[in-house]
Amino acid sequence: MDYLSQSYFFDYNAQRIQVILAETHLGGMAKKEQAIRLYTFIRDGWRYDPYTISWRDENYKASFIAERPAGNCVEKSILLIACLRAVGIPARLHLGKVKNHIAVERLTERFGSNELTPHGMVDIQLDGRWLKCSPAFNKDLCDRFQVDPLDFDGENDSFLQQFDKEGTAFMEYTADYGHFPDVPLDFMKENLVEHYPHLFGTDQNETEFRL
Repeated sequence: MDYLSQSYFFDYNAQRIQVILAETHLGGMAKKEQAIRLYTFIRDGWRYDPYTISWRDENYKASFIAERPAGNCVEKSILLIACLRAVGIPARLHLGKVKNHIAVERLTERFGSNELTPHGMVDIQLDGRWLKCSPAFNKDLCDRFQVDPLDFDGENDSFLQQFDKEGTAFMEYTADYGHFPDVPLDFMKENLVEHYPHLFGTDQNETEFRL
């Protein structure tokens, strides 16, 4: 399986993605250091926002996501994957379901549940090993909720903030949907409708929802 290729969604030759690569000054770095810098740049450079859901294919292009100030976990993962592939680091999208235990009032009000699905993260191949990382929660958000931000060291998985700084349960994975070489938009749509049918009703012609 090819985890380096450009695709419709991972459009890393687009000008905006090339700007990100220039801004992160990756020249002369080893692959591990490049991955760490890109992960941190995207984690903190785009605010986490889970409250916009789109059916439009073009909204899941890395170049489109890069132009926005915020993104959800899947969108930020797509952006990171495109940047990683652009510098020759194999990367793929990994999806699952997570349950939040802190600051869930708005989530529960909007989604009818404190479970979010599909939740996106990134598998990165470094030194022949696949590592999981999640660039979703920016540092400012973590500081607000008293949770240590997820740092990626290029050697260990970094995808689960199990507890906050006081030791209270923060989040857990409740399902693992596996990894994908490209963005499985049909699967994502079916998953959303299955878990949150009240959000969409019977009219599937709407293309974007702000919750």
